[in-house]
Amino acid sequence: MRNLVLAICTFALISCAPNVQELDDVLIEKPSAFSVAQTTDRLVSEVQAKGAKVFARINHGAGARKMGADIGDIELLIFGNPKMGTPLISQQARIGLDLPLKILIWQEDGQTKMGFNDPAKLGEWYGLEPTDPTLTKMRGVLEHVTREAGRADKE
Repeated sequence: MRNLVLAICTFALISCAPNVQELDDVLIEKPSAFSVAQTTDRLVSEVQAKGAKVFARINHGAGARKMGADIGDIELLIFGNPKMGTPLISQQARIGLDLPLKILIWQEDGQTKMGFNDPAKLGEWYGLEPTDPTLTKMRGVLEHVTREAGRADKE
C-alpha cells in the first residue's frame, strides 16, 4: 500500500511539473555584450528611465558563494510600475504571484543572457486575454530594456 501511495504521489508530481517545452514557450532570452553585473547595472538604468521602480536586485551568485557553493554569476532584477500592474491584478488577483516584473541575468557558455517570462503567457495562465493591452505594453517594456541594456554600441 505504501508503495502504491508513493507511486501515485511521484506520478502526480511529475505530471504537474512544467516540462522543458513549456519553459521554452514562456521564457524569452536575450543576449548581452556585458558581464552579469554590468548588464544588471544597465538594466537598472533602463528600467528607471522607463519610469519603473526597482524593488530588488538579488545576487544569487553571491548568496551561493556565502554558503560555499559556486553557481556562477546570476542576478535577479525585480521592478514594476503600479500603473501597469494594478489593472491586471484588479482583473485577476493571482497574477500578483508573477508581478512585479522580473529579469534574470546569468552567464551560460561564456555568454551573458537576460531572461524574462512572456507577459502574454502569464496572462493566459491566469485566464486573461493574451492580447490585453497592458500585457502587450509589459512585453514592449521588457523587450526595450533588455535590448538597450545588452547593446554594445550603446555605451
